[in-house]
Amino acid sequence: MDAFEQTQNRIDPKITVDSKPFWDACAQHRLIFQQCAVCGHVRWPASVICPECSSFSFIWTESRGIGRVYSFVIFRRAFHPYFENRIPYVVASVLLEEGPVLLTNIVGCEATSVECDMPVEVVFLKTENRVTLPLFSPRSGSALKGVNYAR
Repeated sequence: MDAFEQTQNRIDPKITVDSKPFWDACAQHRLIFQQCAVCGHVRWPASVICPECSSFSFIWTESRGIGRVYSFVIFRRAFHPYFENRIPYVVASVLLEEGPVLLTNIVGCEATSVECDMPVEVVFLKTENRVTLPLFSPRSGSALKGVNYAR
């Protein structure tokens, strides 16, 4: 059973004042991030200050939800009851086109088919507690070739 299909007993993220707009957008199947109004740095996690220039000014900007697997691990042992029937599952750092890196799950493929630099796109999962999580699945085609993902 795939983590994208079943939500029973999943651990939900803690929603803070800073991250609430992000989670509200996820509920609408949109992925947004804070972007510094001074230097343009797009950041995650959400915070009150830009880590690049220390500005307090920001806007929320929408992401296309397209990126690449930066790194990943295949879990073959459940460290939470939710995942007991979902072994193996993939936890990955996904580097998005806009710059932020999200720690997430890769779904919609066999765990053993995941590889670094694999093109992925966002999909959304609504949990039983009504939080919508951004997960990622393989992206078909080679539209990401040539995109500079340098940090």
